[in-house]
Amino acid sequence: MLLSPVRVTTPHGPRRFLPASLVVLAAFAASLGLAASDPARAQPAPATSAPPAQTAPAKPADGKPADAKPADGKPAEEKAAPAKPVVPPAAMSEQAKEVRATLDHVKAVLDDSEKQLGAKDLSATDLTAIRDAVAAETDKVRDVVSRLDAPLAAARERLTQLGPKPKEGEESGDVAQQRAEREAAVNRIDEAQRLAKSLVVQGDQLIDRVSNRRRASFTRDLFHRTQPLASPGLWAKVMADIPRDTRSVQSAVEDIGVLFGRNGSIGNLLLLGLAFGVSIALYFGRRNIAPRAARRDESQTEPSRRDKLLGAWRVILVGTVPAVAGSYAVYYALDATDLLPSRLLPVAAAILFGLAFIAAVEALCDGLLSPDKPSWRPTPVSDSAATRLKLLAVSIATIATVVKSVEALNTGISAALPISIATRGIGSLATALILAIGLHRFADTEEEEEACFGPYVPTKTTTGIGGPARLVGWVAVAVIGVAALGGYVALASFLTEQIIWAASILVLLYLLVQSEEVFIGRALVDGSRLATALQANTGLRKRSLNQISVLTTGAARVVLILLAALLILAPWGLDSTDLVSSVRQAFFGFQFGGVTISLSSIAFGIGVLMIGVVVTKAITRWLDQTYLPATDLDAGLRNSITTVAGYIGFLLSLALAFSYLGLSLEKLTIVAGALSVGIGFGLQSIVNNFVSGLLLLWERPIRVGDQVVIGDSEGIVKRISVRSTEIQTFDRSAVIVPNSNLISGIVKNRVRGDRTGRLSLTVSVLRNQDPVRAAEVITACATAHPDVVRDPPPRVVFRKIGDPFLEFELLAWISDVSLGLKVQTDLNFSVFKTLTEGGFIPPMGPGSSIVTIQGLDGMQSAMGEIAKSFVRPTPPEQAAPLPEEEPLRERRRGTGA
Repeated sequence: MLLSPVRVTTPHGPRRFLPASLVVLAAFAASLGLAASDPARAQPAPATSAPPAQTAPAKPADGKPADAKPADGKPAEEKAAPAKPVVPPAAMSEQAKEVRATLDHVKAVLDDSEKQLGAKDLSATDLTAIRDAVAAETDKVRDVVSRLDAPLAAARERLTQLGPKPKEGEESGDVAQQRAEREAAVNRIDEAQRLAKSLVVQGDQLIDRVSNRRRASFTRDLFHRTQPLASPGLWAKVMADIPRDTRSVQSAVEDIGVLFGRNGSIGNLLLLGLAFGVSIALYFGRRNIAPRAARRDESQTEPSRRDKLLGAWRVILVGTVPAVAGSYAVYYALDATDLLPSRLLPVAAAILFGLAFIAAVEALCDGLLSPDKPSWRPTPVSDSAATRLKLLAVSIATIATVVKSVEALNTGISAALPISIATRGIGSLATALILAIGLHRFADTEEEEEACFGPYVPTKTTTGIGGPARLVGWVAVAVIGVAALGGYVALASFLTEQIIWAASILVLLYLLVQSEEVFIGRALVDGSRLATALQANTGLRKRSLNQISVLTTGAARVVLILLAALLILAPWGLDSTDLVSSVRQAFFGFQFGGVTISLSSIAFGIGVLMIGVVVTKAITRWLDQTYLPATDLDAGLRNSITTVAGYIGFLLSLALAFSYLGLSLEKLTIVAGALSVGIGFGLQSIVNNFVSGLLLLWERPIRVGDQVVIGDSEGIVKRISVRSTEIQTFDRSAVIVPNSNLISGIVKNRVRGDRTGRLSLTVSVLRNQDPVRAAEVITACATAHPDVVRDPPPRVVFRKIGDPFLEFELLAWISDVSLGLKVQTDLNFSVFKTLTEGGFIPPMGPGSSIVTIQGLDGMQSAMGEIAKSFVRPTPPEQAAPLPEEEPLRERRRGTGA
């Protein structure tokens, strides 16, 4: 099934032209309904097939079932291994017959398709039919392969339970019988699965051959060369064929008269007249009622983005739907009344739906460009650019409609090949000419004055189309013109149609992307009704809603872009089956270098790892907060147990994820061996930093945004990678620190537990003041600051009793360490002002009574030494006696001593 809503244009005949709006809607519906329309995938599993887990070995040769009891009364199954539910042999044989019949039927279909593919004269329709049949049968075989996995595993497990066959001696008859039956069951299922896998490979190869042939046929037809338009011989043949084609037109008109005379009953004429009346009314209402139905008020100068897009959608729908309905009403009446020859019915369809296409283009331009109401324009283009774009689009749509109508007429009258070539070539040249005129009018022709000397710098844009778009347009004009004049009319016509098709898809993509951003993304932002309702009912935070909004809009945008790319590439030979097959192989697994890579397995493995991590965190939280605090263990041991439990849980989750991905221990051993070789060649430092980075990312002792101190550097952590950590200092310098230094070195993290921090201020007051009152005043200044937390409250430490000051230290805790300098400055201003007004700090000026000079101790001692050097020493006998020595001397004199 092709995704493309249009057939590739080839020189063998024209294709029907449909309006862009209908084609886009049909293509979107086809792309969304691929899985539902595939009959092979929609078939249920056969009712007679037994579940895989109930598979049992077949009957032995003697006719006894596998679970028959021996002479001792105990089944052999019970002796060898634990009992398992076994399906009766008849059921197993029916399942085997069904699988074998399915494989034989698929093999016959694939062989027949391969014979058909050997023919050389296959059309695109034949190749598509072969491809669809092969794809359906291949899907059946894939289902068989997947259904045989479980029975094969169960049969091998039952065989393994018997153990290896003894090398010496003979085993009992019951065990030998069970071993033979189980080996036969394993061989039978394995043989069927290997045959099914070979058929899958054959089917994939046939699909590849069909795709290659379709691409080759597409390329061959696209580059088929005919007579050039510049060749006089082509126009000579056209002039020679005009009389014959004129007679064909006259014959077609006569056939119309004959049909009117034969089928022109009153009922048919009334139906046809009613259809024309309805069509005219719808077209008239579209042109006159649609502007009022769009509800775009000119007096509203600044409508919101949402109102602009809603108005654009209303204009597009009201301008397109009536036109399509009116054209379809006339076409249905012509088809139902049989008043038009069947060979001319495509001509009527081309004319009618061409008019609808012109109306759709005009409505699209009115909705997005809004030349008459600039305030309601959702696209960022100027007024002149909007008018020119609308005129260019409507002109190209009109030319395309005329060309398609003439091509349909040529097909209906079986016109000569030169006339068909000339029609398509002239249509391509006319479209290229209109496009060239439009691109020329979009050139920047207004002169700009240079504001200063130096190189020219453009300061104003006068058009709404950028330079790259104009360059692509000029390249398309050149290619179409050269191809048409050089004889590659099919290529020129195809490129012309693809320009119109791609432009329509891109315009719709732009409108859909803007709409999903406004209606989906902004519906979850702060303040919207939906966001408020979700917060009230689900408890989601605003940040979570914003993240959901970003992810939703991003996913929707990716889907829209992929669908647009698929629709644009569809006419170039891209096949929906090829695309679905590629997606299926990427999702369910493909071989690369002997390793099966499966996006689904990767996704499920990541899911298993995430579930394991969540469970591990829940267990460690329970240990840390509930169980371990109830024991007599000390805090250090409790922390060690919690950490070890976290590592063990993570390793187990990682092992489960690896096992689900199919990574065995041998492969992990190879990776470890390669890593050890790298370490041996001098990668110790890299591996050390790598492992340290993993520990940092897992333990998170340092997080992005933390304020840390490492050596002489202090700053904010900006990025943590597996090799190094980037820290931005407060002078905007970037410090790159290896992760091993963070693991093995000493790091001060100011915000490890939380972002609160302590602030310290030293304050001195006069000694003659009341210290208790001074402490209360300083504490009140800190308590009044909004960034100082209340718990713990600020407090003052009495540090020193000095002369002539008393020294205090203010300790205050702030809510965020990044506010430290600001809070310190505010507290200094506040404390100084309060203490000065209260007289705790004397004013410094001429009237100050206290002058303190510090740092003169050394000078004082030096002056004392100098003074001693100038004083002569007095003899002891001339020295004046001390007051306490005078009575002693008098007594000595009286005694004559």
